[in-house]
Amino acid sequence: MKEKPASFSTESQEKSEVLANILCEEIIRGQLKPGEKLSETAIASRFKVSRGPVREALRRLAERNFVDFVPNVGARVASTSLTDMLHLMEVRESLEVLAAELAAEKMTAVERSRLEKLYRNHLSMFSRERINPYFQSPEDFDFHYAIAKGSDNPILFKILCEDLYPKLLVCRSQHQYIKGRGTKALEEHQFILAAITEGDSELAGLYMKRHLQSARASLENLIEPPT
Repeated sequence: MKEKPASFSTESQEKSEVLANILCEEIIRGQLKPGEKLSETAIASRFKVSRGPVREALRRLAERNFVDFVPNVGARVASTSLTDMLHLMEVRESLEVLAAELAAEKMTAVERSRLEKLYRNHLSMFSRERINPYFQSPEDFDFHYAIAKGSDNPILFKILCEDLYPKLLVCRSQHQYIKGRGTKALEEHQFILAAITEGDSELAGLYMKRHLQSARASLENLIEPPT
């Protein structure tokens, strides 16, 4: 693992929580690879902490399914399959439809303006990087994060943004991007944005449902290509 200075805050968070967040981010970004061994000794040395906080950090990550404990081996980065990702997307569909409906009803003018700015940023990124097979990066989730936040429902926000989205990002980092979804995904985001801006909750939910069903269908084709 590459050396990276740690910056632990002892005022508001335990070292183990901050360390878990750092390792989680590295797993999501693909810096820590599927199946890679996570040595307590090596991590403790890297971050200049004792093994206690490291052990607790790995336990926390295991609870969130980012780390597996293998008998006689120790902790390893969990591997996620395309089927795992499909199951996550099935759950995501119902939750994000609700988030879009609530966002259309509750988003403030400022929040709607920020959502439009996010969409235009993604549009600009795609126009510069059309060679990418699938325009979706961690930043793409900003659009969905903003909608979840705009739902003004803290329970829904926690489930989507703290539990579900990180797992989906791990799946993405461990698999090739889906070809052919770039332009389509942007068009779908545009329809969702328009419905939310107009305050039409029914239409926002419908467009979000179609968007996620389209993404799921592309994934299903990777698992079982059409004949």
